[in-house]
Amino acid sequence: MVRYENKVVISLDINGETQTLAVRPADLLLDVLREQLGLTAAKPGCLNGDCGACTVMVDGWPAKSCLMLAVEAEGRSILTVEGLGGTAAVQKAFVEANAFQCGYCTSGFLMVCHALKTQHPSMPEECVVEEWLQSNLCRCTSYREIRKAVQIIYQQNMP
Repeated sequence: MVRYENKVVISLDINGETQTLAVRPADLLLDVLREQLGLTAAKPGCLNGDCGACTVMVDGWPAKSCLMLAVEAEGRSILTVEGLGGTAAVQKAFVEANAFQCGYCTSGFLMVCHALKTQHPSMPEECVVEEWLQSNLCRCTSYREIRKAVQIIYQQNMP
């Protein structure tokens, strides 16, 4: 890290590409993704880690980007919904199961479900799925459709 004018220069691995950015030490990863990189899938919701709308994957695990400083992400691999490329199995499963309504929370759920499949290649027990889904909130729809999307991912053996 190089410091200048109350900022530091960091390199982030975002969606497989290295991005070099000047950030304030207090800048949230969520804000840097949205404002400096134009990656707007992660949404600001509660800004205290409760809703999960800002969820991204960090080193293969779901993380709330509203709780992580951008400087903490240096040297780690970050994946956003944009990095899924629009054709990921989890996205197809969400469409097939109609697992969204307004869409505000969808990107966070997509990342949690993608991480679930990454960390549990075989269908985990229902209690594990429930535990993973509890990290995100949806105010528009039931979680039935989201759980159905998870089942589709595993039934169709989607990567």
